[in-house]
Amino acid sequence: MGKLAQDGTENGSSSLRSKVFTQIQSDILDGKYSPGDSLVETKLSEELGVSRTPVREAMRQLELEGLVQSIPNKGTLVKGVSPQDIKDIYTIRMRIEGLAARWAAEKITEEELLELQEALELEEFYTVKNDSGHLLRFDSKFHDIIFNASKSPPLRNMLQNFHLYIQHARTISMESPNRAQKMLDEHRAILRAIENKDADSAERLTTEHIKNARDNLLKLTEK
Repeated sequence: MGKLAQDGTENGSSSLRSKVFTQIQSDILDGKYSPGDSLVETKLSEELGVSRTPVREAMRQLELEGLVQSIPNKGTLVKGVSPQDIKDIYTIRMRIEGLAARWAAEKITEEELLELQEALELEEFYTVKNDSGHLLRFDSKFHDIIFNASKSPPLRNMLQNFHLYIQHARTISMESPNRAQKMLDEHRAILRAIENKDADSAERLTTEHIKNARDNLLKLTEK
């Protein structure tokens, strides 16, 4: 965990709070802290190079998100992400990403369609190369293009709230044998539906894709 850059302005203070929150949230999701670990404000402020105030505010937000729990006389303990949390997150994703694909099939521009095709081609290239780092990048890009093509800022904002959870889940999911190839096949089917302006199929295939990702992740995390 590196020190965070600081800005003395009011906007900078708000930005710093956000950076502290994002850093600690990411560390919890990445497994740096395990459930039951104690998070100490003074230690975190020293590691991040900030005062205790943004750390304290980040702790409050993390508690609202259910990632930590403040216990009297014990301090703040990590709760992490439970199997039920994963199920809830993916159930929500199935609904809103399915809707995004439906709207994308109806509203996508020629330029966005070319971007989607290119992202899939690169995903296929890195699947053959077994390059998980680049594969994750173009997996995310494929979905991001669909979100943008939905032409719905409220929907994009909802998905942004799950961004770190989704990135963490995708990284774990790549550990599963053959998941990359299955994911590519599912993306191909979604692309064909969007190319054909078939909103019903685009929504159904995307919902199935998210469900498969959920089932795969649960298998890995419950081992």
